[in-house]
Amino acid sequence: MTKLKLNIPVKRGDRLELGVETLASSGDGLCRHEGYTLFAPGGLPGDRVLAKVIKITPRFGVVDILKRIDLSKDRVDPPCPVFFKCGGCKFQDLSYEKQLQFKVQVVKDSLQRIAHIEIPENIEIIPADTGYQYRNKGSFAVTGKGGKPQIGFYAEGSHDIADSATCDILLPKINETKEWLRQLVEKYDISIYNESNYRGLLRGLITRHSISTGETLVGLVTYKGKFPRGFLAELTNENDLKNLGIVGLIQNVNMQNTNVIMGPEDRVLWGKNRYKENLGGLTFHLSLGSFFQVHSGQAEKLYTLISQWTEEGQTIIDAYSGSGGIALWLAKQGRNVIGIEKFAPAMEDARLSAESNGLSNCRFLTGTVEEHALALDETIHTFIVDPPRKGCSEEVIKALINAQPQQIIYVSCNPSTLARDLERLDGYRVEDIRLIDMFPQTQHVETAVRLTKVPQEKAG
Repeated sequence: MTKLKLNIPVKRGDRLELGVETLASSGDGLCRHEGYTLFAPGGLPGDRVLAKVIKITPRFGVVDILKRIDLSKDRVDPPCPVFFKCGGCKFQDLSYEKQLQFKVQVVKDSLQRIAHIEIPENIEIIPADTGYQYRNKGSFAVTGKGGKPQIGFYAEGSHDIADSATCDILLPKINETKEWLRQLVEKYDISIYNESNYRGLLRGLITRHSISTGETLVGLVTYKGKFPRGFLAELTNENDLKNLGIVGLIQNVNMQNTNVIMGPEDRVLWGKNRYKENLGGLTFHLSLGSFFQVHSGQAEKLYTLISQWTEEGQTIIDAYSGSGGIALWLAKQGRNVIGIEKFAPAMEDARLSAESNGLSNCRFLTGTVEEHALALDETIHTFIVDPPRKGCSEEVIKALINAQPQQIIYVSCNPSTLARDLERLDGYRVEDIRLIDMFPQTQHVETAVRLTKVPQEKAG
């Protein structure tokens, strides 16, 4: 059988003048050449560019922008010196209004294309009051040599680090803490882990900070081994710790040859293994690896919305509970809440937070959603799911349908897996959709969807 010859109008190395028509869900510019789709990372709608074809597939190609001939009217100057190199932000060069429009369109497209859901013409997006200096957690990769380490985020599509003294979306104290650690690593020539030969000590840095409490928690992710005495002595200098608000220094040991940042073992080098965050009159106790929304101001808006969608006197399950943010917030509003989370340290955080806030109307179960949901002997009115980017597993969807709650609130950071899961939730219909811009300057968006149970028609 002869192979079908595909008519691809370009070849690798071709230089083309292209107009960027729109943005793909990835945040990359989309161009067309003789009907063939070309992705142009860094391109914005309205740009006219000279580009080189670097990849072709039967369905699409990818170009590298060599020169911008005409600029989009929606372009703004990005403040970050490594913006065009770093993969952390996509949109520092796009006006905020257009960022929001893009995010609404991505969610609409996913829900219509994947879930075939009829959606309202105007979906409300809740903008961020702060578009910069908002992120309360920094996870940095470290490569190079101890005397001259590269510390930062990976450049898009590579393992090269975009090294910069500051990241504009991080809280300033996180940048300050990272640079303090950098000069100590350089001064004591701390060996850096090399993933090709599995040698070296330091693999990464994690810094979490709260503006409301001023507390900072620091994690040094390592391969096997110990830090030199001189380094540890200076690392625990009282004046520096006080200046940076550091309440705990933790060595996290990751012996796996993987790109997963954290390992399973924490060793407290100094201080405590948690820091405190205040939100809406609640105090949260957070450990190094437990999940908490990265934009504290937007988290408060999300929690308030979920509170509006629930009522007092009803039993609520907060699945994928993380460190209990949603559960604790609802408990404070008088709801009866059960949090479920398989990451044990996060459940310890949640229990400690419940105790310190005097909340007796919430409890936390360590384990998976599917193992606990059907074992409960009380009627669940509302199920809240806030899964990771990969969405809910088939087992969780089955558990939700079998539990038959009156409503399901689905919080998602990935529109495509959200749409896939909504289509699988038989017997439920979408009542409300809101978007929360949890990640300004990036292509990511948080979506909250309220679904209600479709009444069963009575037979005969």
